Amino acid sequence: MDVLFEEWRQIVDGFWETIQLLVLSGLIATVLGTLLAAMRVAPVRMMNAIGTSYVNVFRNTPLVVLFILVVFGLPELDIQYTYFEKAVIALSVYTAAFVCEAVRSGINTVATGQAEAARSIGMTFTQTLGRVVLPQAFRAVVPPLASVFIALTKNTSVAAGFGIADATATLSALLNNDPQAAVALFVGIGLGYVLIVAVISTGSHLLERRWAAAR
Repeated sequence: MDVLFEEWRQIVDGFWETIQLLVLSGLIATVLGTLLAAMRVAPVRMMNAIGTSYVNVFRNTPLVVLFILVVFGLPELDIQYTYFEKAVIALSVYTAAFVCEAVRSGINTVATGQAEAARSIGMTFTQTLGRVVLPQAFRAVVPPLASVFIALTKNTSVAAGFGIADATATLSALLNNDPQAAVALFVGIGLGYVLIVAVISTGSHLLERRWAAAR
């Protein structure tokens, strides 16, 4: 276990990179996924088609393939980003498809009578969705969204193969330097991921309980 204490700075730096990827990608995916969910329930056929096509394409595309397209495809289009920014883009657009489905399922749990009541007093579709439907939908989808973000936490490890010095890349580098410390390194890095997942799960549980009490 000495290697964990000797290389703690490098391990912490790796997890800090992972956390930054998780937070930025999660925020972007939440916003984009919510917009896609709104498109999927909008009373406009074209918007429905765009939202549905997005979900079908990105949910069924392997994340590694998406990383390859973003990392190597964008420079071919003369679009220049850092490797970190490319990783955020790939993780965000991929995760947004799953956020969309979670939010859409929450929207479907809201009684149609509430939307009809909002429209009867002159509220537009956008106003009804933003002020009446989505606030209730998000209360219902806390556990599914937590599962999406837990999956995103593990998906950040894919970035290690594309030049991002995250926790997984740190593990690989330390293993190359000291193969005999494999067990300690796997346990240490694994516990780090477990801690991140535990924070997400605990936050989800607390938020769910708070909103349940408010109801």
